Parts: sequence; structure tokens; C-alpha cells
Amino acid sequence: MCGRFFIGQPPEVYRAFYGYSEQPNFPGRFNVAPTQPVPVVIRESGERHFRLMRWGLWPTWLKDPSDFPTLFNARIETAAEKPAFRGALRHRRCVFLADGFYEWRREGTGKAATKMPFAVRRTDGAPMAFAGLWEPWMGADGSEVDTAAIITCSANGTLSAIHERMPAILAPESIGAWLDAAVDAPEAARLCRPCPDEWLRLDPVSERVNNARNDDAGLPEPVAPPASRRGPAKAAIVQGELF
Repeated sequence: MCGRFFIGQPPEVYRAFYGYSEQPNFPGRFNVAPTQPVPVVIRESGERHFRLMRWGLWPTWLKDPSDFPTLFNARIETAAEKPAFRGALRHRRCVFLADGFYEWRREGTGKAATKMPFAVRRTDGAPMAFAGLWEPWMGADGSEVDTAAIITCSANGTLSAIHERMPAILAPESIGAWLDAAVDAPEAARLCRPCPDEWLRLDPVSERVNNARNDDAGLPEPVAPPASRRGPAKAAIVQGELF
């Protein structure tokens, strides 16, 4: 799954990478959580566009979101079958702007179990293109909200050191096909596979990231793991290396 991510590079980096026409000016965000507004890229009339959407998809048929679960992830293996996602998979695909995400590794068992946070980012420092789905939702009062969810797939070898799932990270050359509704759902779904192991770097980070109210540039910075959790491995996990 993917429940937190960060967006830390200057806005012009994303504009150049994705090629949308808008020139948004937004601050870095280092602990993005579900239900918050998130920047995404969509395709309309043959062009790419920047949009802000609610992270947590509301299907168009939803009447009352107050008691509806927060659908912030969509499993690619079942998205075509789920009523909440199948329409979006066919017609409304997007890409989340991100530089990386956080994942927690469970350590120990029972009451002594703890979770150690890691920042996951690309080894080359490039933006991390999360495949996503989006839906426009309209309330009974006429209010409109665009909502979105991140596609997930099985973890690659690197991330499997800490979790069995990961966001579907698109290759730059696959972004166009993913955004193009003329590409049918089965073909688009094949783009959402575990990325190559060498793309990712894992770094232990501060437990301050556990609290979504914390949001500063220090959160994704690597830290030394607590002494009780140190092993013989390096602080950064690359290409599937383990502690």
C-alpha cells in the first residue's frame, strides 16, 4: 500500500518532467496523507494538464461520502472488477506528482512489535510517477470534487525487504499511454508492474513521520536506525539489500 508520500522538488521540475501547460507554484510537502489535496497530471483534449484533487477516490455513484471508506489505493490486480474503480481504469487515469513515499517495516512480535519508517525514492533523483485513477464527484448540493487513488502492485525485490505492496511507478516512456483513454484498460493495466529493483533506494527516517501533522523537509532525510535495530547492513537499502 501507499499511505504517505512526499513532493519536494521545485514546481518547474515536475512541469518539465510531465509536460503540462499550467505553471503552478506550490510549496514542498513532505508528509502527504489521505484526504488531503494532491497534485496530479491528467490528459484532456490530447494535452496534459495539472490538477489538484482529493486523495481518496469517491465513485460518481456515491451518494453520501460521510460513511464511505477512504479509497486512497487501488490494487491493479482487481481494479477492473471493482465497481469503485473499473470506470476510472477505462476512462480516467492520472499520475500523482511525487518524489518518493514512506513505508513501515514491522519489527518484533506481539506487544514488543514496532514499526520502523523508511523513505523510498528513486536512485537517480527523478520524480516518481505514481499511476492513479480519478473520478469527478458531485454532491446533492451541486458541489463538485475531483478525487483520486494511487494504483498499487506487488513489491519489487528492493521494497519486499519491508513490505509486500508498492505504488505502481510508471516508466517515463509509459506515462503517455497510461494517461491516454484510447489505450484500453487491459493494456494500461500491464503498465502497472513492479519497477526494476535498481530504481529504488530505501533509507531509514525519523519516527516523526508517523504523525501526519509533521510536515517539513527533514522528514525524508536519512537517519541512523536506533541502536537496538542496527544490524550489519548499511543505512541505505538498495536493490534488495537487507538489514
